[in-house]
Amino acid sequence: MGYNIGVRLIEDFLARSNVGRCNDFRETADVISKLGFKMYLGITPVVSNWSPAGDEFSLLIENNPLTDFVELPPGHSQLNFSNLLCGVIKGALEMIQMDVDVKFVQDILKGDNITEIRLKFLRRLEDAIPVGED
Repeated sequence: MGYNIGVRLIEDFLARSNVGRCNDFRETADVISKLGFKMYLGITPVVSNWSPAGDEFSLLIENNPLTDFVELPPGHSQLNFSNLLCGVIKGALEMIQMDVDVKFVQDILKGDNITEIRLKFLRRLEDAIPVGED
């Protein structure tokens, strides 16, 4: 969910933010948290829990605006209500040639103290020319 939103949102983000190409995954994390979330949701998640290799980090969200006035119904405790955010991030980063794994680790709706989204850099995507076009 949200993947197609991210694919389209990245164009708007790049046009409005005037951000150049990020040099590494740490810089990408800062741009996502300080500009992307602030621009579209009005929040600034904390970037933390970096892996020793520097290829994985967490976004910690204290007040997720997507969960205001939401309660998970009985029998649906495994539902990731804000999973849309994971798809948006994945779709947007793929458009700038970054393949990432994005998943929820903690969710306030499930009784956790904070919402945590984990991002892991998998590989840099290569530009591909469609078959038959030179």
